[in-house]
Amino acid sequence: MKKGIQTDLAPKAIGPYQQAILATANTWVFTAGQLGIDPNSNAFVSETIEGQAEQALKNLQAVLRAAGSDLSQVVKTTVFLRDMEDFAAMNAVYARFFADNSPARSAVQVARLPKDARVEIEAIAQVN
Repeated sequence: MKKGIQTDLAPKAIGPYQQAILATANTWVFTAGQLGIDPNSNAFVSETIEGQAEQALKNLQAVLRAAGSDLSQVVKTTVFLRDMEDFAAMNAVYARFFADNSPARSAVQVARLPKDARVEIEAIAQVN
């Protein structure tokens, strides 16, 4: 079983995908990658990695809440960076959101992200 998750508290999908999918009898949620875009203006909140990472994590948090989960239930994240030189700055922001019980994580540099973002973050989380 799968159910699409959509919330106005995170930016709308910019393509043919869901913000998240609730799966396997409503016990897992798989999110789409979240950018550092303000859901109201649909614009980046900042040009800095810190600003974009913080907003991407806020958007991720909103999508998870819409699915009946939260950051404390995340078991795995993937962080896509435009430039691996931004890793330390992104990591400092990320650590504030996952201060306790941090999930497994992969971080990779990619050639390009949607809207030329500096960072995109996706997650897999349990749903209570």
